[in-house]
Amino acid sequence: MTPAKRIAVAAAAAVIAAGAYYVLRAPSEARTYQGWVEAQLIFVSPDEAGRVEVLSVREGDAIETGAPLFTLDSDLQRAAVAENEAMVANARLTYDRAKELLKRAVGSQKTADDAESALRTAEAKLNSARTKLERRKVASPVTGSIQEIYFRQGETVQAGRPIVSMLPPGNVRVRFFVPQAALPTLKIGDRVLVGCDGCAKGLVARVNFISAQAEFTPPVIYSEAERARLVFRIEATPEQPQDLRVGQPVSVALQDAGERHARR
Repeated sequence: MTPAKRIAVAAAAAVIAAGAYYVLRAPSEARTYQGWVEAQLIFVSPDEAGRVEVLSVREGDAIETGAPLFTLDSDLQRAAVAENEAMVANARLTYDRAKELLKRAVGSQKTADDAESALRTAEAKLNSARTKLERRKVASPVTGSIQEIYFRQGETVQAGRPIVSMLPPGNVRVRFFVPQAALPTLKIGDRVLVGCDGCAKGLVARVNFISAQAEFTPPVIYSEAERARLVFRIEATPEQPQDLRVGQPVSVALQDAGERHARR
């Protein structure tokens, strides 16, 4: 065999070996993807503008549903309740008088009906005023931890602006991206292994969302190389959310079909 042929044979063998290595090793190496921990926060806001009178929580506190969060000043709301109580009292007197006159055949049915309607309207306004007064004290809508406080005692907040944000344990998500070639191996409910610096070993999450569209779109004409750059967003719910921190970078390892089946 001539030197040229020996070089050609060696080159061909090297190409075959490299291809075999890629086929055998690349899939397993590509089964680990990078991502991060994300939170779906609950933002708690007042219905109406006001000044924070009492702040009952601190950042990091664990809070149960119904626990007090904050109280806004209520002078205007108390005044509205008192005003509407007086309106109800007057409307009731007018209604009672109209009913009595109707019984004596002195008053008209229309007058009595109008008086009753005015009484019901006044009562509705009073109920609304009392509700607004009660809602100046805001309780936690969920069980979770206080993540951030945006307004402190003495500060004025506008309606709809959050005063605190909360994180229920069930609202923690692991978000990562996989190439389109990996999509057929994933389905809702699959277990994935989550790893991060300083985390406990063996953290597990279950896939709860698989994006239907690519997050990154290359040029219009897709070559095989360009298609490999398409990635799809995946989200998984951790089984131990308390062991993860929001914003923390993580690596996510997909399990083989046999492993997933064995662990279900």
